[in-house]
Amino acid sequence: MKKRIIAIACLSFGIAGLAGTKALAQTPEQVFRAAGTPHNPKVTVSWNRYYDYAGLTEICAQLAKAYPDLVKLETIGDSYQGKRIWALTISDFKTGDPLRKPAMYIDGNIHSNEIQGSEFALYTAWYLVENFQDNKFIQELLQQKTFYIIPTINPDARDNFMHSANTAHSPRSGMIPLDDDGDGLVDEDQPDDLNKDGHITFMRRKSPNGRYILDPQNPLRLIPAKPDQPGEYELLGYEGLDADGDGRVNEDPPGYYDPNRDWAWNWQPDYIQRGAYKYPFSIPENRAVKDFVLRHPNIAGAQSYHNNGGMILRGPGAEEDQNTYNQQDNQVYDLLGKYAEQVIPGYTYMVVYKDLYSAFGGELDWFHGARGIFTFSNELMSPYLQFDRKTATNPEREAEQYDFNKMLLFNDAFVEWVPFDHPTYGKIEIGGFKKNFPRAHPGFLLEEDAHRNMAFTVYQAYQLPRLEIREVQTKKLANGLTEITATVANTRIIPTHSSQDLKHKIERPDYISLRDSTVVAGMVLENADLNLGKEQKLNPARLEIPNIPGMGFIKVRWIVLANKPNLVVEVDSRKGGVLSKRF
Repeated sequence: MKKRIIAIACLSFGIAGLAGTKALAQTPEQVFRAAGTPHNPKVTVSWNRYYDYAGLTEICAQLAKAYPDLVKLETIGDSYQGKRIWALTISDFKTGDPLRKPAMYIDGNIHSNEIQGSEFALYTAWYLVENFQDNKFIQELLQQKTFYIIPTINPDARDNFMHSANTAHSPRSGMIPLDDDGDGLVDEDQPDDLNKDGHITFMRRKSPNGRYILDPQNPLRLIPAKPDQPGEYELLGYEGLDADGDGRVNEDPPGYYDPNRDWAWNWQPDYIQRGAYKYPFSIPENRAVKDFVLRHPNIAGAQSYHNNGGMILRGPGAEEDQNTYNQQDNQVYDLLGKYAEQVIPGYTYMVVYKDLYSAFGGELDWFHGARGIFTFSNELMSPYLQFDRKTATNPEREAEQYDFNKMLLFNDAFVEWVPFDHPTYGKIEIGGFKKNFPRAHPGFLLEEDAHRNMAFTVYQAYQLPRLEIREVQTKKLANGLTEITATVANTRIIPTHSSQDLKHKIERPDYISLRDSTVVAGMVLENADLNLGKEQKLNPARLEIPNIPGMGFIKVRWIVLANKPNLVVEVDSRKGGVLSKRF
């Protein structure tokens, strides 16, 4: 008995002693490093949870402070309610101006209830800078490329979704107040948290006329009764009241517009496509993103994060827009999309209008159609992540959500049914899934899916143009002239100009220049052996190149009036970067 008392006393002393010291198990010396994970991050972030606007802002500020040579934090504009929209520039600033490197753009949370895109985007920034010191691949990537990351482009609605009672599916829009039914009142008859538990769930009541029964496998769930079977319950929709006294409940929901129908490419008004606002870029948050993109012509690839369904989407959004995606561009998309399917299990590479529905005025179509940028929009949180299998029908997926909640979340994602006296419906029950499920990842799946999606965007950034001046050949000609032939190669699959860019002359040509004042002629060669090419008579020292193709090369030739010309070749490409080489 005495030994037991001593042991308890020693244990108590040890706990008390640890209480006033740093937790030793958190020191790098006591942690065994997991592959692919930063060992001793300067900015510690728990990636199994979600952060509101203030939380995202703090993480951005900490990254910029901890890594001043890799991170620049700026505001690109203000939201409707006056919140600053933050943008992170991630690059190795010591190896050149980020604006002169090919760039990858990433954003998330354009829809307020599609929250995890912010964590995925910010995880990318965190992962790149925290691994920069020890990972050679990332070092070379940030020496050569730039990332522009905007964690949330809808900060007002993000905070509303997190801090106010909502469903998993609403609101999708921002916070501009609207009168949807034209009665002069705004949002007067909308779903409401009747039992004040912080969630807007469903209402049901027992009724001999109901068409639903309790699922014998899971009593939290209602399933349709069979045709010859009496029902027990009727569903009454989301929690809500008849606030305006017209006898109807929830018929005037929050004013609705869709920020992803506001972009100036194939835009259609609201009476044609539900969700469009006044005119293209009438929403201030989208307008801020548009202005940022126009100020950064080096953006060659882009990713916008949405939820849900496990899809890797590319345009066109509408069938009428097929001519903006031709064979050459589609080959690039297909290579990248198939890679994404491999690194993100359960996700499927798809074309919006073919595999889903027609959408007009979408962000990804504006990026590709108006700016010539290779752009994907990933719909996060695949049903496959629940039980590592794909389900075929909606009833099967719904059943899996209940099973997943029960077996892996221990019913934490569900508000169990409770009685409530409703002023219109009488005695009812309120219950259902919370707003943080199933569209949003559960915590234990959040970091893994963030990492896999990050890996895809890093691969896309790697495949942005990488230009090399491979060789320069000289040949003596008569009358003191010298012929100079240079080869410039692109060692990645993405060209310096997409076909859409070339078609509409969106971006200026690439320049290949010879730094010699005695250049008398210059041409872009089509066949160097046969000396076939197109001469550029105006300013021949700086040749204008329409495009340097992916995994291809360009040959150029100059004639200079010098026996010993200055053999310095320079390349200047908006989306391919700048470089020079002396021979």
